[in-house]
Amino acid sequence: MHGQWRKSSFSSSQANCVEVAYTATVRVRDSKNPEGGTLRFPDAAWSPLIDAVTWDGP
Repeated sequence: MHGQWRKSSFSSSQANCVEVAYTATVRVRDSKNPEGGTLRFPDAAWSPLIDAVTWDGP
């Protein structure tokens, strides 16, 4: 199953972004090398990961 690849609206039109596709797992790839493989995260791990990288703590 292949989901639609998405990237941040803050990204430029150049291919130097991280892209994400939501399928049975969350897939992440480098837009500079879309055929170079993906990282896969289970849904249960993706949300805490995003919370951790966007946390605006002390």
